[in-house]
Amino acid sequence: MKFTKLSLVAALAVSAAFAGGDIEPVPAPVAEFPQTTISGKATAYYSTDDSFDNMFGSDSSALGTALTLDVTHKFNANIAANVTALGFANVLDEGIYSFQTGGRYFEGEKSGAYLNVANITANYGGTTLVLGRQLLNTPMLAGFDWLLAPGAFEAYTAVNSSIENVTFVGSYVRTFRANNSGTDFATLDGDNWTVSASYDNDALSGSVWYYNVDAGLYTQVYADAGYNFGVAKVMGQYVYTDIDNEEASNVYGVKATATFGAFNLMAAYVNVSDNTARWVGVMDGLYTSSWNSTTGSSMGNNFKAEAGTEFAGIAASVSYAYYQYDQAIDSEGQEIDVILGYDLKDSGIKFVNAMDINVVYTSTDWGYNTSAINALEVYANYKF
Repeated sequence: MKFTKLSLVAALAVSAAFAGGDIEPVPAPVAEFPQTTISGKATAYYSTDDSFDNMFGSDSSALGTALTLDVTHKFNANIAANVTALGFANVLDEGIYSFQTGGRYFEGEKSGAYLNVANITANYGGTTLVLGRQLLNTPMLAGFDWLLAPGAFEAYTAVNSSIENVTFVGSYVRTFRANNSGTDFATLDGDNWTVSASYDNDALSGSVWYYNVDAGLYTQVYADAGYNFGVAKVMGQYVYTDIDNEEASNVYGVKATATFGAFNLMAAYVNVSDNTARWVGVMDGLYTSSWNSTTGSSMGNNFKAEAGTEFAGIAASVSYAYYQYDQAIDSEGQEIDVILGYDLKDSGIKFVNAMDINVVYTSTDWGYNTSAINALEVYANYKF
């Protein structure tokens, strides 16, 4: 729902006009350039699991803190520089292996700092250019927002929305800093790029993406479509991945969402055949993927059901997913996720208003005769 807020002067002008008054129009304020805006957040992130038979043991717990600073400097109405700087420090000693973090140190070292975003943005007409380090969110190439900072790319991106309800995107990617991989961006071999066209008029939506990923030795076509019936929305997706010297992968998926009273419900099915799919980032964009499990690594039938609601200011969701990993050896896995989020903005306490607290419990079985691993992640953000 959108709300339009009128300034006091504008509200008085509207009242006088309806009362028959003769009033001069109020000119819109003229923006002054250059202008700089600064915001940020402080984060504390705790992660533990029972991979060493002790959920909160010293061998499998990690606690990291981070300070993120976002700076935007507008040179004029069309050109801006954007920087996101992040500094982090781990509270616990390094310890030994943990399945969630690859070790007790978030980002692989005791402390450090890096620029996750550093780009120039230019707007002209219906076209936006983004040049430099940036966040990308496409179905099969994305920086998942997880742990201390989202994955980021050094890329050259163009977005055009000159046609109503239609968006064109093109992006050439040079480097990638994956989640929890440290302070350096890794150079990707060869040419890596994507182009897309999408349509969305609120009721009908769809997109087509083409990926050329030399670093992964594949090309890929992703397509989806959906229709919103009001009481429910139905979507479908297809992914074809042509992999060098391997059999191509085919993915078919369907998903339905609906709202009943205070509950948001979702059910999805995805089939992966002939070969596993490919993607860039921590998570793929397939309908049945979960917090820890990516559907693209499966081979067979996958199902997921989810229910979400909000009560007493707490957003909550519960999901169950089933994955068929290898039909030849009848290997199957499953994941249960319970995710809670509480935004303290309505607390009435000024400092606390800027905080949110989140809890993620997962129970993940990746198949191959392994037992499920239970994990708990608790993180809090203070925004300023």
